[in-house]
Amino acid sequence: MRIAILCYASVGGSGVVATELAYALAGRGHHVHVLSRERPFRWRDAPRLSFVRVEMPDYPLFREPQYLLGLTNAIVGLAREHPIDIVHAHYAVPHATAAYLAREILARTPGVRRPKTVTTLHGTDITLVGSSYEAVVAFSIEQSDAVTAVSSSLERDTISTLGIARQIHVIPNFLDCAEWTRTPDAALRRWVCDNGRYDGVVVHVSNFRPVKRVDVVLDVFRRIRERVNAALVLVGAGPDRAPLEQRAADEGFGEAVKFVGERQDLVRWLSSSDVFLLPSAQESFGLAALEAMACEVPVVASRVGGLPEVIEDGVTGFLCPLDAVDLMAARAIELLRDPDSRARMGRTAAEHVRVHFCSDVVVPQYEACYGRVLV
Repeated sequence: MRIAILCYASVGGSGVVATELAYALAGRGHHVHVLSRERPFRWRDAPRLSFVRVEMPDYPLFREPQYLLGLTNAIVGLAREHPIDIVHAHYAVPHATAAYLAREILARTPGVRRPKTVTTLHGTDITLVGSSYEAVVAFSIEQSDAVTAVSSSLERDTISTLGIARQIHVIPNFLDCAEWTRTPDAALRRWVCDNGRYDGVVVHVSNFRPVKRVDVVLDVFRRIRERVNAALVLVGAGPDRAPLEQRAADEGFGEAVKFVGERQDLVRWLSSSDVFLLPSAQESFGLAALEAMACEVPVVASRVGGLPEVIEDGVTGFLCPLDAVDLMAARAIELLRDPDSRARMGRTAAEHVRVHFCSDVVVPQYEACYGRVLV
């Protein structure tokens, strides 16, 4: 098949999953074009995979970037040059809207194939953006030839928030399990632990937005430090990073808290850690949790959204009520103090990922979805 994938290029989950899907589909023999404003965060070149930059001319008349128009124009231009079977929009707005507009334009273009459209919902496009652009989001979803959501929780939220009456197929996020496997790095572990100064490593990975509650990560870690001499590694960047850095300095954490920015080599960082903290206010799936689990790192997380579909409480990680900061700390302390239980839970978590969330399990579900709309 010939597939155009629309996504954001940022480190957020939707862009990461869209990029990995494009890479996996190309590896399975399909011809895939990824359309975005810039190359996605985890982009890598591969046969049958190409990147199409969305251009947005800077006219003085336009005070805001015209991404929707630029994206629509890019889809139309691509389809006129290369036949496209599927336009797969990741994130409802503006990608599904652009897919609809492009499809309607192409339907009126003689001699050009009218592609089918698939929309994948990732979370904040419904729970946050959807509430601001409800009519546009609902229309764009309903006009898609097929709609998928990354969790049953998000499927329910979409129906209740927007009143969507059409069928939504649940296809979970996934990982390339050949890449996402525990790979300890002794030198990195020594650096994080400051050559034995710290006895354990807690890690958090996110885009540092308010929904991730990175301030709560520090609250939990402060309680952990009362019982265990641990270090905290914070991976990522975003609007809440600078205030958190200032707070960590003001509260005297010193070298026990390390901000390492955005990282391409997450497997090394996760494999050098003992416990992953994820106290988010909302997670429609929780890709970061899945990545930690694949690297045999137990996750202590909020019981919200799609996380219970990823983590089995007490078996592959721990789920806690949203504001149960003391319980999150207690669970992390249990794991840090008991290496055998921690290793056992980590291995169970990784096996759970291999059985349910590897690319060779999930990507065929997208291929089947494409096949249904092309019939």
